[in-house]
Amino acid sequence: MSKEISRHEIRKMALQALFPLDFNQDLSKQDAIFHAIELEHHEIIDEEQENFVPAYLDLLVGGVCEKKAELDEMIQQHLKKGWSIQRLSKMDVTILRIAIFEMLYVDDVPNKVVLNEAIELAKTFSDDQSRKFVNGVLSTINNELTA
Repeated sequence: MSKEISRHEIRKMALQALFPLDFNQDLSKQDAIFHAIELEHHEIIDEEQENFVPAYLDLLVGGVCEKKAELDEMIQQHLKKGWSIQRLSKMDVTILRIAIFEMLYVDDVPNKVVLNEAIELAKTFSDDQSRKFVNGVLSTINNELTA
């Protein structure tokens, strides 16, 4: 791999890989990752299409897929009364899943960094209301985890 990719870029790719997995049951995790990399970082894919998946991207996508039910339950617990996860935008849910996964299972990233990265993703891929919503849910979860 000739170019080092930042974790911020990797989180964007994870979001771009995980989002279509919610809609397309036939899409494999590897295909979703490959398509996400192709969007903005096609230069890291070698001709044999091997050794191109950054380890952190594989960790995020695989971890969120594996822990999806647990992550969704945690999101559901932090919604206002009468709201369900089905009412939320798929983009917001995907951003929350990635961030909560990192907070719970990635030890080398401080939760404040995870929170800021999730807000940046919401700014890029969603709207101001989503940014505020994501910030609120993740701040509450972070406070619970650090209490």
